[in-house]
Amino acid sequence: MPIDASQLPSLHGPTKAGQLNDRMGIEILSASLEEVRGRMPVEGNRQPYGLLHGGASGVLAETLGSVLAAMHALPERFPVGLELACTHHRAATEGYVTGVARPLHVGRSTSTHEIVLTDEQGRRTCTAKLTCLHRDTEPRV
Repeated sequence: MPIDASQLPSLHGPTKAGQLNDRMGIEILSASLEEVRGRMPVEGNRQPYGLLHGGASGVLAETLGSVLAAMHALPERFPVGLELACTHHRAATEGYVTGVARPLHVGRSTSTHEIVLTDEQGRRTCTAKLTCLHRDTEPRV
């Protein structure tokens, strides 16, 4: 049974200092079973030429897709990323990049999500696809 978006803070609430989402400045803006929306600043996430780092786009995409997978799989199953593919369309150089994750497939053992990232002008900067495995046991930390 999918979890409700109201349970999201318990999934991604206060974390230990130094976690990747915190370091990247990622914020979850809204969450439902149909879509998860979040954003990340370009500042602090640039590559040496001043453009948003492609890996930073991947981190935002995987974060949003993973939250969506968790909302569908928890509490009975535990999603972990299997594959992330990102196509970078245009550079972002300032402001925030916003991402929207939507499910393409949600099954018992896997889910696949499309994540679209846009700049502050609404231009698509990246299209990503994340596939998660829904494990029977919680991953060990």
